[in-house]
Order: sequence, then C-alpha cells, then structure tokens
Amino acid sequence: MTTSPTAPTPSAAPPPAAPPGQRPRLRLAALGAVAVLAVGTPTAYAVLDTDSSSAAPSAAASRGKAYLETRLFFGTDRPDGGPPVTDKQFLAFVDRHITPRFPSGLTLQDGRGQWRDSNGVIETERSYELTLLYPMSEAKVHDPAIERIRTAYERAYAQDSVARVDEPTKVDF
Repeated sequence: MTTSPTAPTPSAAPPPAAPPGQRPRLRLAALGAVAVLAVGTPTAYAVLDTDSSSAAPSAAASRGKAYLETRLFFGTDRPDGGPPVTDKQFLAFVDRHITPRFPSGLTLQDGRGQWRDSNGVIETERSYELTLLYPMSEAKVHDPAIERIRTAYERAYAQDSVARVDEPTKVDF
C-alpha cells in the first residue's frame, strides 16, 4: 500500500476534539498567534535587511545631479527685548537680500524654534526656515552670498546668530 505525502497514514488517529466550551478559546488563541506573526514579520524583515552594501542601488539614488542644500534658520525674537520681526519685515528682507542672490528659486517655511540660552534657560520663538538648492559646482560662489545674508539679518534684527546647515544631495527637476 502506497500513500501520498498528503494522505493520512492509517495508524494516525485524528486529534481529540476540544470540549465545546474551549473551542472559542482555541480559535481566539489561533487568531492571536496569526496576528502576532503578521505584525512581527515586517519588523523581522526590517531588522534583517540592515546590510545594504550588497543590495543593488535603486534607480532613484542614481537620478539627479550633485547639489548642495543649504538651510538657514531665522529667529524672530530680539535678544535686546525689541518687538519680534513681523512677516512683512521678513518678506521685505527676503526680497531685498535673498532673492537677488538666488533668483532661480528658494523655499520658505514657517517654524517654531527653541534653544538653551547662555543662562541655561530654554527659549522658544517663531522662526523661518529657508532652503536653497544649488549645483555643487557653484558652492564656492554661493558661500559668500549666504554669509552676507546671515550677517545682514543679524545686524538688521539684533540677532545673536542665523543657523546654517549644508548637506550634499542629488536633485532632479
């Protein structure tokens, strides 16, 4: 007598049936196990897939040209206790000092900033974040212009500083 791998063997007895009161608990336990496995699976893949050195680069990673992204953070409170910089004042500053230096484009976002002052007090204020994108090959040309923007804002509105972040990136328009 030959049996297929999926056919039960004659000596295998069916499992005993659960008493009627325990059947819902068994179903609930089985559903719970499936849910745990379903939720845990993406986490396991994410943990196991941390070595990207052997992975092929994605098409998106090779798209675009080498650019530099510069972000400037402009606070609006004045350390000397004067009135905060208004939207109208800031936009006039952009028109006068930033747009002429970066006529190809820029992005402005409203923000909320905070920092610890020299006395250890955490200060908060309304702020603006300016993002500039320009070809990496133009970085030496744009650096002095960006520093002039920072200095002009610090002087015009009695600011201690204007934060700057530079990051290399790839850009595709």
